[in-house]
Amino acid sequence: MLYDASQAVLSTFELDEVLQQILTIARDYFHLQNVAILLLDKNELYVRCQVGWDAGHDEVRLPIGTGITGAAAHQKRPIYAADVTKDARYILSAKNTRSELAVPLMVRDHVVGVLDCQSENLNHFDSETIDLLTLFSTQASMALQNARLYSLERHRASQLEAINAIAQQMTAVLDLKELLSKVCLLIQQAFEVCQVSVLLKDEEDLVLRASHGKLTGRVSEGGRLPAGEGLWQRALAAGKPLIENDAKAVLDPGLCVETGSSMCIPLVSFGQTLGVLVLDTTRARAFNVNDTQPLESVADICATAIQNAHYVERVKQLAYLDGLTGIFNRRFFELRIAEEIERAQRFGTGMAVVMVDIDQFKRLNDEFGHLLGDEVLRQVSSIFHQQIRKIDVLCRYGGEEFAILLSQTNAVHALGVAEKLRKTVEAWQFPGVPRPVTISAGTANYSEHGTTRDELVKAADAGLYAAKQAGRNRVCLAPTPKRKLAQGSGK
Repeated sequence: MLYDASQAVLSTFELDEVLQQILTIARDYFHLQNVAILLLDKNELYVRCQVGWDAGHDEVRLPIGTGITGAAAHQKRPIYAADVTKDARYILSAKNTRSELAVPLMVRDHVVGVLDCQSENLNHFDSETIDLLTLFSTQASMALQNARLYSLERHRASQLEAINAIAQQMTAVLDLKELLSKVCLLIQQAFEVCQVSVLLKDEEDLVLRASHGKLTGRVSEGGRLPAGEGLWQRALAAGKPLIENDAKAVLDPGLCVETGSSMCIPLVSFGQTLGVLVLDTTRARAFNVNDTQPLESVADICATAIQNAHYVERVKQLAYLDGLTGIFNRRFFELRIAEEIERAQRFGTGMAVVMVDIDQFKRLNDEFGHLLGDEVLRQVSSIFHQQIRKIDVLCRYGGEEFAILLSQTNAVHALGVAEKLRKTVEAWQFPGVPRPVTISAGTANYSEHGTTRDELVKAADAGLYAAKQAGRNRVCLAPTPKRKLAQGSGK
């Protein structure tokens, strides 16, 4: 019997198959109604597989020393209760149980689990049966350990393949938004977690820049997470991965509503901390320390890719910046006006173009020199930048001319913004310039003055020309196109 049993349990390296073989042999050879294998997780035993237990009882977790199985694990020897009604250690798992034998599963001197055998007969296990089950548990322990090692090696191999695949794909993506989205998708698929999120540092806060998975997020993309809160902040402070395997029991709310376990890994590139990689799953106790090393490798790959994407982003921004004033240039204006027009068409929110010119700038250069003229340009740019909203776009259009895109704006507001800029510049004391510097501006609105880039810029230029013709230092709304007048008069 022992030979047949050992051949059966050692015939496969698949953990589930090994466990099923152990249950089948214990049930059939020893005529048992209820058999279970409990595995050790830190200091607790949990039911890995069973037959015959009443519904719901297999979800219990037993601390070492608790119950007959816990006693067997603690004492590292078989524990037998001939009549469970007379043993205070007994914990109900099946109503028909009358006797119970718990045999520790040992690898060398370490307990890895317990084989729990129950019978509906009183004093079912005699000394010979207990000896046989103890010998069988030795074979079962070897098979269990072999299956675990095989599973671990296979898991590591798949993780290495996943890390290699992620590394290859990360080097091919340089756009930051696309990169972060891909990071979350690849890690979620490769490591079989429910949700993956990337938090990046923005001054003192963390910002959720990307997330992928099936859980319900507490924070939307772009949302800020205040400093000092959450497992992610503790991981940043510690400078190492942190695991929370019982998220429901802690006070800090996680990123997702259904989170049972969470792991946070700092994203560090060349000594600079960029943010945190957050993995969430619905299961409690889903992560262990063995998971940290491969995920740290992934985090390092991601951090380097994010840093590279940041560099590319900066290079792109430099291509769109005016070297003298530091504001956006005409190339960026042409890019953004198309986007603003498309947004206004889609959502009906309106937008405006403001063309601004510094009055008599050539005369100022001739009188005070180009160096002072350049300083006036820089200061005017700074004034404009401080006065407009973050969602608006300020560009140096050419020479002393500026273009401003006002998002989600009507005609009245656009005129108000332009007038505020005019008054601020007029009142400003420019060092080295003994007389006031003034500006003229023209405004045009979508769709009153046009629906294309050329129509809106031409209309704003017409408003600027009208302001110049009227004596400078003023703001004029673009004239209404003739076709609009014709439609209004019914012609």
